[in-house]
Amino acid sequence: MAERRGGSAAPRPPQKRRPAGARPSGGSGRDAASSAKTAATPTGRTPARKATQPRREPRPAARPATRRPSSGRGAPRRYRKTVRMPIGETRLRIRVFSILAAVAMVIVGGKAVFLQGIDSSAYAATAAEKMRYTQDLAAARGTITDRNGVVLATTEPAMIVSIDPKIVRTNGADERYPMTKRKIQEKDAAPNAVADLLVKHLGGKKSDYLKAIDTPDTRYKVVAKRVPAATYIALQADMKAGIDGDGKRPWYGVYSESDPIRVYPNRTVAASVIGFVNADGKGATGLEYALDSTLRGTPGKQMFESSTYGRIPMGDNTITPAVDGAAYELTIDSDVNWMAEQILANGMKKAGAKTGMAVAMDAKTGEILALVNNPSYDASNPGSADTADLGNRTVTMAYEPGSVQKVLTMAALADQGLVTADTRVEVPARIASGDRYVRDSFDHGTLKLTARGVVAQSSNIGTIMLARQMEKSTLSDYLAKFGLGSKPGSGLPGESTGQLPGGDMPDYTRDQISFGQGLSVNAVQMTAAVVAAVNGGIYHQPSIIASGTYADGTPVDVATPTSRRVISEEASAEVREMMEAVITLKEGREIPGYRTIGKSGTAQRYDADCKCYNGFTASFVGAAPAEDPQIVVYVVLDQPTNGNLGSQLALPVVNDILSMMLPRYNVAPSTTAAPDEPLTYD
Repeated sequence: MAERRGGSAAPRPPQKRRPAGARPSGGSGRDAASSAKTAATPTGRTPARKATQPRREPRPAARPATRRPSSGRGAPRRYRKTVRMPIGETRLRIRVFSILAAVAMVIVGGKAVFLQGIDSSAYAATAAEKMRYTQDLAAARGTITDRNGVVLATTEPAMIVSIDPKIVRTNGADERYPMTKRKIQEKDAAPNAVADLLVKHLGGKKSDYLKAIDTPDTRYKVVAKRVPAATYIALQADMKAGIDGDGKRPWYGVYSESDPIRVYPNRTVAASVIGFVNADGKGATGLEYALDSTLRGTPGKQMFESSTYGRIPMGDNTITPAVDGAAYELTIDSDVNWMAEQILANGMKKAGAKTGMAVAMDAKTGEILALVNNPSYDASNPGSADTADLGNRTVTMAYEPGSVQKVLTMAALADQGLVTADTRVEVPARIASGDRYVRDSFDHGTLKLTARGVVAQSSNIGTIMLARQMEKSTLSDYLAKFGLGSKPGSGLPGESTGQLPGGDMPDYTRDQISFGQGLSVNAVQMTAAVVAAVNGGIYHQPSIIASGTYADGTPVDVATPTSRRVISEEASAEVREMMEAVITLKEGREIPGYRTIGKSGTAQRYDADCKCYNGFTASFVGAAPAEDPQIVVYVVLDQPTNGNLGSQLALPVVNDILSMMLPRYNVAPSTTAAPDEPLTYD
């Protein structure tokens, strides 16, 4: 009985058994295929075949079939043994496939439900976040003006210039779609063309711009900051002109953001006062540094939606406006400051001084009207200056004041009732102090001087003899009340305190500080002290910030300068009388039309490098009019080489500045002549 296949085939007629080892006769392709399939059955038996049919000759080997012959046709082939999977039944295959398909549908459906129903808001937020961009909006830095409204520092429109590297590389073409030959040419030329335009308008190296353009992992690259608006407008004009210059085929991919630039219209005028901002727009020196927190304002933000090809026109756009910085008005007069700068520079040239300082102060308020440092710098280009010149020496540099200090010593003595201008003192050629002797700057025998004469002739010995009447602690206390030994509190950054010995100082130290050695001051500190000595005895804290106003119009809380009485009006009058004798002592020291007062100073200069005295500091302080001082001017020349006397080098500078300022501030000329009071006695 023939073997059944699959349990459904009809029974076949019996066949003759083929002798062992005999080859089967050639049959049709179908028979050959059946034989091959049967040979692969698990039983290994050869099933019965149908009746022998005529054998067809095989095709020549030289002409192989170009395609696989259909079942039952063509020459007999030798088949490899087929490896079948355990699942062999059609119904089973269908069942397994159906189960797998059902599982897949459950997974996909579940994910869809999760995304749309369970966590749709979270995924939507994540997707939106990837499309949302934040851009900072710069706040305009506040303006700084002088007492007359003249702008000293302001902010002008400028730009951060950035590129979208992808847009530049493709010149805005969408690479997802086929491009014309012309578009391809534009795309290939764009990087070099845009880089050339950036060099033309922004400067820099073309290689740096090409490197920025060839950045595939970003859509935003800053190529320049603080670019003037006019420069960016010119750049955009060339970008829009494009390849042919007619605007029909522009270049794309260069953008801008607001990046205001700091401008100093008067350049060197009061540069040491105003200071400058650094590359990040933060105050680096001067008032730009001291007031930075309120000057810079509060930046804003803009949030917008963007796609791969730029901002979405109708997308969500949220803006938090920037709040501009506060504006400040100063006490200084920029015109006076400029003229004082010229006068000081001329005086330094004549003296051969290394550095110079000038301070002009309102004697009634302590307001600083002019403040000059030389050498100075251009605030618009601070990088070209020596680092040592970027500060403000009038508040940072501590030095020994020399004989200008005698004004304060005499003021303290006069307030104690120990000295008047007519007090007599017999001055020897020298005086012992500690283990040394002190001499005057000029040789002399015994002199009979009034206190007026001691100040006029600047006698160190006479000052020591008068100061020894006072307790050391009392002298130290008076000097502290005049502001020595503490920061002036002017509002300028970097103020030094100077150095003031305490009340327990040695006797020889009391001798030294009485005539201006053994203690140190800064120029603003000393000016304010002299103002108190000559204005009737009131110390006014020096100030340079008059007022401030926030962008919304509300006032800034500016510290109000303090005032205090140090000496009596009578004592102050005695001091003025002594100081006027300095002017009347020699011809040529007066200012035409005004009675003036003053005091010179020549001090040995302490050199921190060698820790020794090296060179001199020449100075002079003057005020006018003598009857009721309105303006006090103090000039310091450091390390002069053409002499060292303050009365010769610094006095002319003070007089020139006062001569310029008195008429400007409508100070009435004097109506009486200076008294001719005795400097000596018999």
